[in-house]
Amino acid sequence: MSTAQNDMTTAPIPELIRRLTIPASIGFFFNTMYNVVDTFYAGKLSTDALAALSLSFPIFFILLAMGSGFSTGATALIGNALGAGNRRLAACIASQGVLISTVLSVVVMILGYLTVEPLFRLLGASDEYLVICLDYMHTILAGAFLPLTGFMLNGVLNAQGDMTSYRNYLIGATLLNIGLDPWLMFGGFGVPAMGIKGLAVATLIAQFLGVLYLAWQARKTGLLYRSEGAHWKPQMPELKAITGQGVPASLNMMTVALGILIITWFLSHFSKNAVAAYGVATRIEQLVLLPTIGLNSATMALVAQNGGAGRFGRVRTTVRTALVYGAVAMFFGGLLIWFGSDFLMERFTSDPAVIAVGGHYLRIAAFIQYAYILLFVNTSALQGLKMPGFALWIGLYRQLVGPALIFGLATQVFDFGLDGIWWGVFAITWSAALVAMWYARRQVDRLAQQEVVLDEIIAPNDD
Repeated sequence: MSTAQNDMTTAPIPELIRRLTIPASIGFFFNTMYNVVDTFYAGKLSTDALAALSLSFPIFFILLAMGSGFSTGATALIGNALGAGNRRLAACIASQGVLISTVLSVVVMILGYLTVEPLFRLLGASDEYLVICLDYMHTILAGAFLPLTGFMLNGVLNAQGDMTSYRNYLIGATLLNIGLDPWLMFGGFGVPAMGIKGLAVATLIAQFLGVLYLAWQARKTGLLYRSEGAHWKPQMPELKAITGQGVPASLNMMTVALGILIITWFLSHFSKNAVAAYGVATRIEQLVLLPTIGLNSATMALVAQNGGAGRFGRVRTTVRTALVYGAVAMFFGGLLIWFGSDFLMERFTSDPAVIAVGGHYLRIAAFIQYAYILLFVNTSALQGLKMPGFALWIGLYRQLVGPALIFGLATQVFDFGLDGIWWGVFAITWSAALVAMWYARRQVDRLAQQEVVLDEIIAPNDD
């Protein structure tokens, strides 16, 4: 870890991006496989269970958004402090971030128990379908502190260029989940069959062990020691700084979940099959995006440290290199989705109606994948530069304003049916991606030009 931390501002950018992206992408692969395993076993249980898992995801995502966003904010601040050579400030931010995650855990659990049932009812769940949804979510909420704490500990590690610890955690959790899911769902060896609740219990067990491992790894960095500058009582300047970065990032993450709720609400007017198909199809999209997901973490870590060091030319090179790598990966990913859409859907469900709907969406989604790269890499760069506000505004457009307007017009005014929603996703994502690319390039070029001017001023004085 020390090597990665020491040369984040000096080693060649392509080499650093590969070194950080590969373990991060492997980790995200296993994170997605974790969800894929849950989806696979839910499909074996029933179509209702599969739909319930799809319906539960955006609600749980809303609750996790706060923890994930604050973790992102802490990563940017820790990285900037390390880049500027202020390790004591980095340690103080890291410890205060862990304190914040504890408070957020309590808030998430309380809000969750108060809101999940009304939200499920709003999305059309009732009777046995509602019972299945609540069985899953109530169990997950009981351990909400686990993922929130894990996010923050991973943020401490990511800021130092450590992408391998979270990868190791996700690999272990996924392998454990493969064994726990069927055992707890269907019972055996003295354990009663829990149904979909078994998926939630398996998740909590895996997360608990993972948090212990991440805490051990974060402790080894030294940033959580008092002697290094960590404080375990509230420090208002650092708390305000983390909140200033974390609130916009959290709200942006929350818009993603709200966007899923909006599209789920529109899909629920067609059929339960449409909801289930979209849930499976998005899992497949996540798999295709996996080789590039690590680019986001690598971009943020590199931009944060190089921005803190005032090396904005390297920031610009980081963004451009990440986009090139993403373009190559998504060329092949798009081909896979286009030609393998129905085959991939059949891996998760045998329901022909679900396969048909999901396969049709995936053939459209094949042309959306690079837009996600443009969007995520550029917003990650802005967050690394401590500019989280833009991500929130673009998120509000992409997840709330655009879908509500375009989906409403397409389905209720022009009667385009499901195609109106699918092509609406295409138009909204690409327009958001192009705006994000323009704005991020403008900000990075401005900072890089300032660095050039400063170098020109300093150089003659040095002579």
